[in-house]
Amino acid sequence: MRELEYPFDSEYILKNSKKLRRGLLALDVPRVRKKIAVLGGSTTHDIIRILEVFLLDQGIAPEFYESEYGQYFQDAMFGNSALEDFAPDIIYIHTSSRNITAYPKPGDGKDAVDALLEEQYGHFAAMWNKLEETYHCPVIQNNFEYPFYRLMGNQDAAAISGKTRFLTRLNERLYQYAEGRGNFYINDINYMSAAYGLEKWSDSFYWHMYKYCLCLQAIPEFAFNLCNIIKAVFGKNKKALVLDLDNTLWGGIVGDDGAENLEIGQETSMGQVYAEFQSYLKAQKDIGVMLNVNSKNEEENALAGLNHPAGILKPEDFIVLKANWEPKSKNMLDIASELNLLPESLVFVDDNPAEREIVRVQIPGAAVPEIGTPEQYIRVLDRCGFFEVTSLSEDDRKRNDMYKANRMREKQRAGFADYGEYLESLEMKGTVRPFEPVYMARIAQLTNKSNQFNLTTRRYTQSEIEQTAGDPDYITLYGKLEDKFGDNGVVSVVIGHKKEGTLHLDLWIMSCRVLKRDMEYAMMDCLVEECQKAGIQTIKGYYYPTAKNKMVENFYALQGFTKVEEDEKGNTIWLYEIPEPYGNYEKKNRYIKMIENDRKG
Repeated sequence: MRELEYPFDSEYILKNSKKLRRGLLALDVPRVRKKIAVLGGSTTHDIIRILEVFLLDQGIAPEFYESEYGQYFQDAMFGNSALEDFAPDIIYIHTSSRNITAYPKPGDGKDAVDALLEEQYGHFAAMWNKLEETYHCPVIQNNFEYPFYRLMGNQDAAAISGKTRFLTRLNERLYQYAEGRGNFYINDINYMSAAYGLEKWSDSFYWHMYKYCLCLQAIPEFAFNLCNIIKAVFGKNKKALVLDLDNTLWGGIVGDDGAENLEIGQETSMGQVYAEFQSYLKAQKDIGVMLNVNSKNEEENALAGLNHPAGILKPEDFIVLKANWEPKSKNMLDIASELNLLPESLVFVDDNPAEREIVRVQIPGAAVPEIGTPEQYIRVLDRCGFFEVTSLSEDDRKRNDMYKANRMREKQRAGFADYGEYLESLEMKGTVRPFEPVYMARIAQLTNKSNQFNLTTRRYTQSEIEQTAGDPDYITLYGKLEDKFGDNGVVSVVIGHKKEGTLHLDLWIMSCRVLKRDMEYAMMDCLVEECQKAGIQTIKGYYYPTAKNKMVENFYALQGFTKVEEDEKGNTIWLYEIPEPYGNYEKKNRYIKMIENDRKG
């Protein structure tokens, strides 16, 4: 919904939230249902009201539990039947520096301040540990905004007894707690309050009158930022940038002005703006964002611009480069197809409002931000939160290289008349193992990002993945695939629960970048082997159709399953009888060499 795209009109959203909510609910779009518990150290009603609108816009239908005012600690620590019955999918703790019960006094020594710091930190850490133990779901915790006054002036940030320094140290303890915990996330209100303006954010009128820890006008920005974390946890991030060139990555039109006359680099102030923007975009690759070009240009001119000596981005930084005179909406669809992504995974960045509108209309679901003037490009893209990071895996950091290698595979494929010979030429090696701690974050991430090759549409948090891995009533497998072009990382996940001699498949997903390379067959072979070890005679598979996963509606048939049930909605149930003995099972994988010695049974 355009009214909810950043940058938005906060006053409009505050006044029209009910109207926006009705409009969103009237849209015929699929949404995942999630239960969100909000434990407040200050008033939270209007935050929930606005947060719901943003979540609906992101494809999440929320149901909320709201604690009584100021009862966040009691609800967490001492049990609450209503919260327990609610069974939240995620817990958000809305506290602020207003909830710190004691601060150092000017002149307090280091030992006294350290003891006070541990006391305040311990209050929160005990609560987080209790919530993790009780609810096994992700927790989002605000950090602490700086005080709106400085008792000691500038020394407040430096002196050991300064309130500002105390909050800085307390925030650092929060970050240390978050390190290595895949289900604990920081909502950075310290940054948000600074960006908004601390004096306005902390307007005391709203605290003393309504017990808001922030001013009413800041709530939409606050809720939008919180929404970005929640939608990222539940796999609603975008995956790739699609970038215009002329007057977007540089100043000027390369076909008219010539590459040598483009405004990029340190010679002019505007050239510096474009260079900084290119540096920002290049850094996106380090968090797994894929870069692509969609420009109305001759390809040789586009390449000349990208090879400008002062430019930061070079042709090799992009996976797909479309420089032609086709409609940009067509190029967008072609880019999505070549990346094996849904078009809604793309973010289109173009300085031309007419091109933006065409793509917005023609490619529903793709993000098309109003990026403003060149000086605003970074701020707008950054605050939009399209690529909010909740965990950063090695696969994320290598994603651009993985997709480039995929394009090399496709080029090689064109040289083979026989597809089997092509697969042989890839020299593939596969590893399939039960879930291991080192890959828990990546496995959870894959369950939330996979839409097309996802048979049951189930989503798992990292905490749920860890629980499943430790439960003897489950069989869990992840699969990795590498070949002569590179390592694809973890690309497939299977989860099934045992019941009376049958394994019920709760999840079977695979990354679309390894489609038709026998990885699905390798997973089936290993799944059957694990079932044999566990005394399982039958595997029961489930397929629940969505607008995105039609490609796998006959997947079980290809694996040798028999369809035994189908309802009016197209939901199907399939059975596979495991041959006895196991030696009678004919392996389906023909082209991947499995690393058997590394497997754990």
